[in-house]
Amino acid sequence: MKAARFHGRKDIRIENIPEPLLRPGTVAIDVAWCGICGTDLHEYLEGPIFIPAAGHPHPLSHEEEPVTMGHEFSGTISALGAGVTDLGIGENVVVEPYFACGECAPCLAGRYNLCVKMGFIGLAGGGGGLSEKIVVEQRWVHPIGSIPLDQAALIEPLSVGHHAFVRSGAKAGDVAFVGGAGPIGLLLCALLKAEGLTVIVSELSEARKSIARSTAVADHVLDPSTEDVVARVHELTEGRGADVGFECSSINAVLDQLLDGVRPGGVVVNVSIWGHPATVDMQKLVLKEVDLRGTIAYVRDHPATIKLVQDGKIDLAPFISARISLDQLIEEGFETLIHHKDTAVKIIVHP
Repeated sequence: MKAARFHGRKDIRIENIPEPLLRPGTVAIDVAWCGICGTDLHEYLEGPIFIPAAGHPHPLSHEEEPVTMGHEFSGTISALGAGVTDLGIGENVVVEPYFACGECAPCLAGRYNLCVKMGFIGLAGGGGGLSEKIVVEQRWVHPIGSIPLDQAALIEPLSVGHHAFVRSGAKAGDVAFVGGAGPIGLLLCALLKAEGLTVIVSELSEARKSIARSTAVADHVLDPSTEDVVARVHELTEGRGADVGFECSSINAVLDQLLDGVRPGGVVVNVSIWGHPATVDMQKLVLKEVDLRGTIAYVRDHPATIKLVQDGKIDLAPFISARISLDQLIEEGFETLIHHKDTAVKIIVHP
């Protein structure tokens, strides 16, 4: 079968590899669509990062580069391993792309996203969605019902937004200030609107601001190049400040604006992955008793996220920028997202 394999920085090859073997307790899936994630781009440009380097196999997958990429994917079950009884052949599904040891303190506490050996399928090994077929453990497979398979490829990044929302402690009726309207920022805005929050988003890119407006995922779209976004947030909240802020840009100036824009006793959740150290003005936290919280991926968020889409509270179709084949992955996928990221939200691949 064909698969996109990471061999090193700027070296991803479309190769023919053996089909994965079905094992007891696992599910075989014919991949329908796989999204290209910002993490994939970081691996392509700067990796290996999450991908285990040659000579350093991952402790759970026991794989090292080259590995098959892709962790945002949907597909159809083609076979069931021994012992799998609650899923059916022909069922459309998405995958929560994890490796977790099940033995460390976070795993035993139910916080498997914090597993000390945690890895992501499609990065740490285990196959990936940028291939024709994959075999995964039953526990990570989630049925999607009638959600179209192309839209279902966005369930994984949407679940990142759901987990950030849960971590924030926000509730319906609150005001959220989102810094950055990239793919995760836009999907987070859609999630927050579906949960009944008022959403203010700040973004420089004209294309991304246009998407935020046309999809109605934000009540107010601000431009930090033309207005004082902190002053505008306070104006829009009648001087109180936002109840919660979400950092989705990995830009220090945005983090500072969020700390200034939330109310006393408010919460700021860092959603983005930073490729460089950040600085935090501790006085901003101390004088307002602001909580600054981290978040990584998701933990038991997929079912609730899937239900929001099934119930029609979130429409994922407008966020798909392009559909390409696996053979077009680099030129039409990676290179487009690197050099024209302002005009592309999510490119999905049909392997």
